[in-house]
Amino acid sequence: MTQPRFVFQHLTSDGAARLGVISLKRGDIRTPAFMPVGTAGTVKAIMPEDVAATGADIILGNTYHLMLRPGADRMERLGGLHKFMDWSGPILTDSGGYQVMSLTDLRTMTEEGVTFASHIDGSRHLISPETSMKIQCQLGSDIIMAFDECTPYPATHEEAAKSMALSMRWAKRSRTAFDSHTGHAAQAALFGIQQGSMFEDLRQRSTDALTEIGFDGYAVGGLAVGEGHEEMLRVLDFSAPMLPQDRPRYLMGVGKPPDLVEAVARGIDMFDCVLPTRSARNGQAFTWRGPVNLKNARHRDDTRPLDADCASAASTRFSRAYLHHLIRCGEILGAMLLTQHNLRFYQDLMAAMRQHIQAQTFEAFRADFHERYNGGDIPPL
Repeated sequence: MTQPRFVFQHLTSDGAARLGVISLKRGDIRTPAFMPVGTAGTVKAIMPEDVAATGADIILGNTYHLMLRPGADRMERLGGLHKFMDWSGPILTDSGGYQVMSLTDLRTMTEEGVTFASHIDGSRHLISPETSMKIQCQLGSDIIMAFDECTPYPATHEEAAKSMALSMRWAKRSRTAFDSHTGHAAQAALFGIQQGSMFEDLRQRSTDALTEIGFDGYAVGGLAVGEGHEEMLRVLDFSAPMLPQDRPRYLMGVGKPPDLVEAVARGIDMFDCVLPTRSARNGQAFTWRGPVNLKNARHRDDTRPLDADCASAASTRFSRAYLHHLIRCGEILGAMLLTQHNLRFYQDLMAAMRQHIQAQTFEAFRADFHERYNGGDIPPL
């Protein structure tokens, strides 16, 4: 019997927190799941096999950057993104919309799509729902995101409504264009993106439009754009339960470890964020006792591990003093070690949440996590 291209199994819940498995042609994704970001065909400063060794089931690729360099046509000729970067597991690609919308002075938006100037060489390009679907299929993505406008923050109700309505029209065009790519569509899944800024009625209208179109999964978009932690959680309180129970829910671009725990508590299944890898390259490590800045002089004579409760190489093989030395000297190994550590910590956090949802002890874990994480780093020697 042929394996279905996409199956989401909702295994159990503990309150609103959900445990599940997404099954795709290239493998299973255990949810709640965190996707390391591989913007330009690489998760920065770490080998693909080491990303998998941290516990990651899926990574994210960036349509905007890959369409510009090396180019979608070239990527297709070279066998797709998986072969190109030697990653055998599932890949989710964003639609390119967020990056294009951020080019405020370099883009023009119409009903057709967005015309923009490349940040690399100034060349002009059009990205629309149809071209976004084509490019993501050329990349060989396993989960393809509908093309949308990420509504700027702050926005008035009128501005947010206009933006959301455009995204819903683009969502329908994305669905039609995706279905026309019959070869790749038989292998991949398509996710719609809920918009509506901070407004409950707009989020509901967006959800109604998306579910009428029909998608394999649903993302919450337009958050983590400057609204702050508490406002994000307020919006999630009403926006996540609107989405279908029998489909995965993906919170885009989030976030810090406490954000992940609180979003899972509200029924979110999937996450991505550049924070663990970007922070690593800037000398910041995430630990069970909160973030640690290894640039600080307090670590220069500290022979203790970075995090005694993490099995990363940075914690099991090297001292804080050595990591501090690498970071202060700008050594590449420092970024490599902290990248592997941060991704391992994030995956350990997701694994712990899955374990506690399964055991129906998530609320106790949630309280203990916040107490430890907010309690501060170990005292200096």
